[in-house]
Amino acid sequence: MSATTRAAAATSAAATSATSPSAAEPKRGRGAVVLTGARYLLAFFFAFSAFAKLVAHESAVESFDRMGWGGGAMYVIGGLEMAGAVALLIPLLSGVAAIALAALSAGASIVQLTLLDPPLAVMPALLVVVFVLIARDRHDRTARLLALLGRRA
Repeated sequence: MSATTRAAAATSAAATSATSPSAAEPKRGRGAVVLTGARYLLAFFFAFSAFAKLVAHESAVESFDRMGWGGGAMYVIGGLEMAGAVALLIPLLSGVAAIALAALSAGASIVQLTLLDPPLAVMPALLVVVFVLIARDRHDRTARLLALLGRRA
């Protein structure tokens, strides 16, 4: 094989490895694409919900008054929702955000069952399932984040 042929083969191999997924980054199927879309959609939904709480929209104030909770709880939950929405969009934080938002959604489901409208508890319960699927899909990123944090400690 001539030097020119070897150089062309090396260039071709480098280009192929740059465009194809490596062993460290497995191929992602349709399910992962759907979950990525769900992450973006849920980030928008939770940012919108958080915004209503953070600006004390009358519907949010009314809901928290019905629960007997003060405005402070509304702002805390709004802040948690906004942080979760932003973190869902950051690849390294998306798995942890999904876990946190699953917990927040589970709490919302319980609040709906016990303090507000029991039939409306279904939606946050379904969100728990979606967030668990997202967290499972993003477990590699969560492991990477934990490893980074472990090195700093």
